[in-house]
Amino acid sequence: MNRFPLRGAIVFCGLLLVWQLLTLTGIPAFLLPSPAAAAAALWNNRGYLAEHGLITLSEILTGLLLGSLLGVALALAMILYPRLQRWLMPLVLTSQAIPVFALAPLLVLWLGFGMSAKVAMAVLVIFFPVTSSFFDGLRRVSGDYLDLARTMGASRLAQLRHVRLMAALPTLGSGLRMAAAVAPIGAIIGEWVGSSGGLGYVMINANARLQTDVCFAALFILVLMTVLLWLAADALLNRLIAWSPE
Repeated sequence: MNRFPLRGAIVFCGLLLVWQLLTLTGIPAFLLPSPAAAAAALWNNRGYLAEHGLITLSEILTGLLLGSLLGVALALAMILYPRLQRWLMPLVLTSQAIPVFALAPLLVLWLGFGMSAKVAMAVLVIFFPVTSSFFDGLRRVSGDYLDLARTMGASRLAQLRHVRLMAALPTLGSGLRMAAAVAPIGAIIGEWVGSSGGLGYVMINANARLQTDVCFAALFILVLMTVLLWLAADALLNRLIAWSPE
């Protein structure tokens, strides 16, 4: 029996209790609103938050799809062409060495204030865990399996399809779960730097007006969105690779 929902509910209630206790210490409401105030802001601004939440969700899903496809393609390219790996791996590592906040203003400048810059930010955050986990799984296949495939006359493509890919699917699943968890980071950072919509835009505007309760309401939606996205990815991967060890 999966106890994740029960444990998640217990943790959530514990955090709410700590939050409520902190508000009783005399912290001003504009710095830390009570859970009730944040819930009221969530309900009173439900249409406004839903509209901008859908914008952020579309950016996250698009970035997750494109980032995952890019990560899988890079891993396959590096395993099929070892010489290409020497050129691609430094590029992959360099893309992660540069802070995301340093790239965000440039992407907004190049791609504009629309959806493209936020999707590009999400792709930059997502593709690395997918690439590294999938590539690691592809290259760590047991040599005995590959020797058996060669003995049976399997071509390189057949070895990749029937041996390497099947053996690397669990590690790819781990990378995709991580990508689902970090996907909102790129989109939100892009919205913070410059946008006309999305939960990041809502949080920046609410913060400028000292509407901390609205900021917490938007943050709650973002957390809920991230958790549901991770659960959906986990459930789908468990079905697709049910034969792999937990």
